Amino acid sequence: MNNEQKRRYSRHIQLDGFGAEAQQRLIDSRVLLIGAGGIGSPCALYLAAAGVGTIGIVDGDIVSLSNLQRQVLHYTSDTGRDKVDSAREKMNLINPDVKVETYNTFLTEDNALEIIDSYDFIIDGTDSYASKYLVNDACILAGKPFCCGGVIKWGGQLMTHIPGTACYRCLFPEPPEQNQVETCSLVGVLSPAVGVMGSLMSCEAIKYLSHTGELLTNALLSFDVRTMQFAKMEFAPDADCPLCGQRPTITTLKEYSFQPCRKK
Repeated sequence: MNNEQKRRYSRHIQLDGFGAEAQQRLIDSRVLLIGAGGIGSPCALYLAAAGVGTIGIVDGDIVSLSNLQRQVLHYTSDTGRDKVDSAREKMNLINPDVKVETYNTFLTEDNALEIIDSYDFIIDGTDSYASKYLVNDACILAGKPFCCGGVIKWGGQLMTHIPGTACYRCLFPEPPEQNQVETCSLVGVLSPAVGVMGSLMSCEAIKYLSHTGELLTNALLSFDVRTMQFAKMEFAPDADCPLCGQRPTITTLKEYSFQPCRKK
């Protein structure tokens, strides 16, 4: 690190259990954010500020007025812009040393494995079950560590996977039916609750990349900001998991057709 970086990251360097070596690991790391929306916004800002050297962002959407209630990466003047361009601009304003790689597209079964290939850690900030299963499956097939989270109404749930630990399908083998899914566009979401989720997922990425702390593996963390209750449910890898179990039946990517949160 040069002198300017030492000043910029001084609070990390002074942090007990972190220090200069952990900070250098962040600088040398590559993180992929899938989604530049409510969850991706705080993730992008905190990871850039923390000094993650390269951050990729995947999102094919544009900024709309209804996004601004919770997607703090984007401003009113960004309405109509590609989200990835708006995101890159804000991240480089916070930290010009960070390299931001943008993918102005949605993740699909055709591009997922190629896009995630060069990254050290994946953050799933998508807003539909279809996308979450696609990200989970792609990361497992590629052997990539990732953190998955979702928020609706007043709270959310998140989990982290590294190779050898439980995946999303160990707990939820198949997605729900489309008519069983509530969406934020129908029932709403409290904006700071999305910020809590993004902050927690950023912590998971930073801990993994810097080799510090304990990861949220083999567990599901739930929270509700109305009551400020957090609950951690531990669970073991499922030997019969169709994806990561002893006899997997899912060996290629399959994209589920419905996207409940995406506007038609």
